Amino acid sequence: MTETGGRYPGWRPGIELRDDWLGLVPETAIDPQREIVDPHHHLWRHGTPEAPAVYEMDALWRDTGAGHNVVQTVYIECRSYWDRDAPAHLQSVGETRTVAQMAVQTPRGQAQIAGIIAQTELVLPPDQLHAALDAHEAAGNGLFKGIRNSGARDAEPQHLAIPGRGVENQYGDPEFVRGVTILGDRGLTLDSWHYHHQHQEFLDLACAAPQTTLVLDHFGTPLGVGRFEGKRDDIFAAWKDHMSELAECPNVMAKLGGLCMPDNGYGYMHRDLPPSSDEIIETQGKWYAHMLDVFGPERCMFESNFPVDRTAVSYVVIWNAFKKMSAHLDDAARQALFSGTARRVYGLPPA
Repeated sequence: MTETGGRYPGWRPGIELRDDWLGLVPETAIDPQREIVDPHHHLWRHGTPEAPAVYEMDALWRDTGAGHNVVQTVYIECRSYWDRDAPAHLQSVGETRTVAQMAVQTPRGQAQIAGIIAQTELVLPPDQLHAALDAHEAAGNGLFKGIRNSGARDAEPQHLAIPGRGVENQYGDPEFVRGVTILGDRGLTLDSWHYHHQHQEFLDLACAAPQTTLVLDHFGTPLGVGRFEGKRDDIFAAWKDHMSELAECPNVMAKLGGLCMPDNGYGYMHRDLPPSSDEIIETQGKWYAHMLDVFGPERCMFESNFPVDRTAVSYVVIWNAFKKMSAHLDDAARQALFSGTARRVYGLPPA
């Protein structure tokens, strides 16, 4: 039996496919010939037959083919398609297997899934962890590039639309650190999703496993709901220092995107109109600018985080925002941000 949903219990079924609402703010793709590797998207089939929430290949192709030149993508685990009949440490292999099969069926002319970041518990005993990683390698048909074993955890999950599944001191657990080190030994990466108040835990992990490439997802997810509502300026001030400190770890790379998730607190999804690319830059641009300052384009990559960010913004609009906010950079820097860094970090082939 393959699992088809369940990661986001607070998800409002179908909201990510609100094409009519997103279409109220139409934009034409700018710089449409620029090659893009989207290094962060999901696929899923959630909800119920009466209220399905489906985002699979047809939906992805509608977005990647909407005007920008998206040639490759990287699939990021989201607990879709698990094989619940397999042993516990191998159930997530069903996700890798299913997505790899989807990738093979992609026709020419559509964005190709060029990499898969899977899920495996890194605290497994080494023999089980190696067995799980071997199984992902076999199932991935050359696409398996790394693991995301998210540590996102907040004391007040009732305020979050997408509460994380992390456990206390996850990144500091010696067994977890051992697992991260094994990833590096095998040439695999670790993606991390966590919240802004978990910065020190992630910094300690980066220092404890210096030979493993760590990829920071979504700016470290600065929250803007619950007890953090109305505190964005204070959070930004502390976050800037945290990111500057993290950038001193050469094994850490950064994905720039994911700020339109509901839990960031901008409230776009509840408005009459979605934001334009100019509004995204006005409200979020300083976060991007700081990351580019401290990490540099060679360690940053723009990401869509679709369909999660699709609750707020269309694919054309978000990539227009990325192109506008990087327009002052030279072409080598822009090439890194839109495709080069992702290809290097994940070991992707040319398109």
